Amino acid sequence: MVESKEYVILVDTEDNPIGKMEKLEAHEKALLHRAFSVFVFNENKELMLQQRALSKYHSPGLWTNTCCSHQRVGETNIEAGKRRLQEEMGFSVELEDVLSFIYKAPFDNGLTEHELDHILIGNYNGNPKPNPDEVESWKWASIDYIVEDIGQYPEKYTAWFKIIFQKYLNSLH
Repeated sequence: MVESKEYVILVDTEDNPIGKMEKLEAHEKALLHRAFSVFVFNENKELMLQQRALSKYHSPGLWTNTCCSHQRVGETNIEAGKRRLQEEMGFSVELEDVLSFIYKAPFDNGLTEHELDHILIGNYNGNPKPNPDEVESWKWASIDYIVEDIGQYPEKYTAWFKIIFQKYLNSLH
């Protein structure tokens, strides 16, 4: 049975669990919690971007990485990433946990993302079957295109994607 409320895992700065809290409350209080961001690339080294559904309670209609969410209690980063990729984009791939870091991003609606985020990387060459409750649209985009487009139109992208994409780029150098 699925819990009616979604919970996040509260962590310290070393990613040690220190409790759990309902997701909305954790975002209202800006408490540090564990999260993950999936980046799926194709054989042309293009990143699959998703446009968030227009019905989302924050950042609706903005472009972001392939998918992201929060681990559940007892779930590994990889298990969580595969679960959410299937739920949002309708496919699953092998993922690798390549990088983690802490970031904080406040939103206009009073909520704040304060996350210890794990970047998970996968490869896929097919077409997703996005969940319309989660995803408005999707596209493949080259790294160069994303860098240029964020530079010209930062308002088209989620606050966290601009942060995590830069962290990912920095990790390549």
